[in-house]
Amino acid sequence: MEHIKIPVSHTFEHADRLVSVEGPLPPDTLRQLVMHSDLDAFRKPQEQLEALIDISGLPEGRIIAAVVSDVIVGYVTFHYPDELELWSQGGMEDLIELGAIEVADEYRGCGLGKLLVSSAFEEGQLENCIVFTTEYYWHWDLKGSGLSVWEYRQMMEKLMKTVDMVWYATDDPEICSHPANCLMVRMGQAVPLSSRETFDRVRFRQRFMY
Repeated sequence: MEHIKIPVSHTFEHADRLVSVEGPLPPDTLRQLVMHSDLDAFRKPQEQLEALIDISGLPEGRIIAAVVSDVIVGYVTFHYPDELELWSQGGMEDLIELGAIEVADEYRGCGLGKLLVSSAFEEGQLENCIVFTTEYYWHWDLKGSGLSVWEYRQMMEKLMKTVDMVWYATDDPEICSHPANCLMVRMGQAVPLSSRETFDRVRFRQRFMY
């Protein structure tokens, strides 16, 4: 299938600093940037930057990043699900995972997360894909945000709903392991019925639940 990548760019001021939100960024551009020290939710900042570079080089991979000067202060990733995960079992070329979203502490609360996510869907870039995200409470910055598990869950749902991602049921063991975990999905307008049906089979292992 065709992975449509159309460059988008937005700028705004925050705390007297110019923030640029751009993507999908190619590997060469990311190599010229450094990662903000706060962006360590998944791995050390430099290691995470290397992961972003790897993702950006994939045919389906896309990185949308917020940059101040030459420092990445926020990002969101899109890529195929890991081959070891349940979500890869359908072998779907049009199933894309919103894998990670992270914003540095000092840039939270200014709408940056919403802009990062929405930018990825501009120009109809993902209308031929099913985009999903798996929200696990153990990835959430509960301490830094001061939010409870349920408040954080509500915040993430609100963010994903800005791009029309909605809650979907699943019997995936990891998601079912805690009631705050959830699966959210956006069905692109150009996704064929066959892909929708395959995705339904993937998200339910126990057929009696479907």
